[in-house]
Amino acid sequence: MTTTGEDHATARGGPWWWTRWRSAVLDTGLAAGSAAECGAEGVRFAHDAGIPAAVGVVFGVLAGSALIVRRKWPIAVVLVSIAITPAQMGYLMGIVGLYTLAASELPRRIIGSLAGMSFLGMLIVMFVRVRQDMQRGTWELGDWFLPFASITTAVGMTAPPVLLGMYVGARRRLMESLRERADSLERELQLLAERAEERAEWARNEERTRIAREMHDVVAHRVSLMVVHAAALQAVARKDPEKAVKNAALVGDMGRQALTELREMLGVLRSGDGRDARERAAVPLVAVGVAAAAAASRAVDDEGTADGPCLSDVDELLGQSAAAGMAVDLSVEGDTRSYAAEIEQTAYRVVQEALTNVHKHAAGAKTHVRLAHRVSEIAMQVENEPPPELASASAARLPSGGNGLVGMRERVLALGGVFVSGPTDAGGFRVSAVIPAA
Repeated sequence: MTTTGEDHATARGGPWWWTRWRSAVLDTGLAAGSAAECGAEGVRFAHDAGIPAAVGVVFGVLAGSALIVRRKWPIAVVLVSIAITPAQMGYLMGIVGLYTLAASELPRRIIGSLAGMSFLGMLIVMFVRVRQDMQRGTWELGDWFLPFASITTAVGMTAPPVLLGMYVGARRRLMESLRERADSLERELQLLAERAEERAEWARNEERTRIAREMHDVVAHRVSLMVVHAAALQAVARKDPEKAVKNAALVGDMGRQALTELREMLGVLRSGDGRDARERAAVPLVAVGVAAAAAASRAVDDEGTADGPCLSDVDELLGQSAAAGMAVDLSVEGDTRSYAAEIEQTAYRVVQEALTNVHKHAAGAKTHVRLAHRVSEIAMQVENEPPPELASASAARLPSGGNGLVGMRERVLALGGVFVSGPTDAGGFRVSAVIPAA
C-alpha cells in the first residue's frame, strides 16, 4: 500500500530543512566539493586580481559553500554561481544549482530567466577567456573556433542540468500525483466499504422484518382461532359434550395446518430451497428473505394444496371465523376478476389479519367485510361493531405484539397502495386498504 499524505508528511527525519539524513549528507558532500573547487580556483583569481592568495581562497571557499542550501534557496545558489562566473570559478555549483532550480516547484519563467542569465554569463566569460588565450598564442586556431568554443561550453554547462532537472521534477510531481491519487482511491474504497457494510446491515434488518411479517401472517391467524376454539371448548366441555368434541376437532385441524405452514417455511429457510450445504453457506440473508416470502406464498391451505392464498379463499377464511363464533358477513362490489398473485395475496393477508385482530380484541363483535373491484384498483374494508359486554368479559386473552397493523401497512404500501386503520365513532374498529390493480 502507498503511504498516505499524512504519513508522508510526518516522515521527516533529517536536520533543519532536509527531510532525510541522506539528503543532508549528499548536500554537505556537494558543498564540500564545491568549496574545494572554488578555493583552488581562488588562487588564480587572486593572482589575476592582484590580491593575496589567502583572500582568494577564503572567497572561493565561502562562495562554494553556498551549495549547501540548494534545496531551500535554489535561486540564491544560482545567483551566487552567476556572480562568481567572471572569476572563472563555481562550475560545479552552477551545474548543481541549475539542476536543483529546474527540478523545483518554481514557475517556469523564473527557471528560464535564471538559466538564460547563467548561459549568457558563461558565454561571455568563455568568449573572453578563449580570446585571451588565442591572443597569447596558447591556441593557434581559426577565427571560427572562438564562437564555437564559447557557445559549446555555455550550452554544455547550462542545457544538460536544466533538462535533467526538469525531467526529474516532472517525474517527482507525477509520482506525487499518483501517490495522492492512490491515497484518494484508498479513502474512497474505505468509504465504499463502510457504505457497503451499512447497506448490508440495512438489507439484513429489512429481511429480518420481512421474515417476521411473513411468519406472523402465516401462523398468527390460525393460532388465534385455535385459542378462541380452546376457550369455547373449555366453556362447553361439561354442558355440551358434542359441541366440545367438534371444537376439539377444529382445534386439532387448525393446529395441524399451522404446523404444516410453519414447517414448510422453516424448511425453506434451513435448506435454501433444496441446495446443497456449500451453496447454503454462501446464501446471503437477502436470499433467505426471498425464500421466506416464497414459503409464505406457497403456504398450504385447508385442502392441502400448495398454491398461495388468493381472493377466492376469502369465503373459506370467513367460514373459519364464523366457526369460531364470529358473526361475519361479506359484500362484494363490482365484477370479480383475477389479479396478479402478489396483489391477491396482499388483499387476502389484510382481511386475514383484520379478522385475527377482531378475535383478539373484540371477540363476539359482528364484523363486516367489503371487497370492491374497481377499474384500476381493488379496495377492501373490515369493520367490526363494538363487542358485547358478556363476550368481552369471557373472551380468551390473546397476546398481541402490535405487528399486525404494521405488517399490513408495509404490504400495502409496498404495492403503491393506501392503508388506513383506526377506531370508528360507534366504538368499533375499521381497517381499509386500496391496492392498484396494475
